[in-house]
Amino acid sequence: MDNEITHLDLPLTADAARQLKLGQRVTVTGSLFTGRSRFHIRAIRDGIVPGLDYTQINCFFHVGPVMRQLTDGWEVVSAEPTSSLRFERYGAAVVRKLGLRTLIGKTTMGPATAAALAEVGGVFLSKIGLCGNRLARQVRRVRDVYFLDELGKTEATWIFEVERLGPFFVALDARGNSYFEQLDQDVQAALPRVHQGLGIPADFAYTRVDGG
Repeated sequence: MDNEITHLDLPLTADAARQLKLGQRVTVTGSLFTGRSRFHIRAIRDGIVPGLDYTQINCFFHVGPVMRQLTDGWEVVSAEPTSSLRFERYGAAVVRKLGLRTLIGKTTMGPATAAALAEVGGVFLSKIGLCGNRLARQVRRVRDVYFLDELGKTEATWIFEVERLGPFFVALDARGNSYFEQLDQDVQAALPRVHQGLGIPADFAYTRVDGG
């Protein structure tokens, strides 16, 4: 993974997304919106989404932020990304429905979402090793909130203005490639050489822990 950090401006264009490489470290600056399970379910099953201009706010941050209400607005206490793979059931449909070009979260997403991002020219950015408190300090302003009374602070859709949020790394690129799939292929290809160096017999079988 390259140590150089690329600073991206939001909204991300398809051309900018297609220039990003797997494993590339990036930050984002501009406006984004937040959501978790309820956003995905309501958007696809119920057809309910915030009334945003998704050509201007096309970055979806998978997070249920910890928020504090102040006399003149809201403050982000913590913005720890949540695991994105659990949204795979609806992820591709949300990307296509809203034309999203940037997803930010933790872990990765599956082949359906990867294919959808390739169609629209978008990327998935994954957390590296940052705590939510640090990311919260990179939120410059809470612009708005949708469905707060209905869903509560965690599942509500927040609109944040961020400055160099991250860094994250490109886990799904705009061509449908997956960092973690390629990493797994590299590991599998290297295993015979590692086994040979450690003197592990070619017919050695690891103990299974999945009950099989």
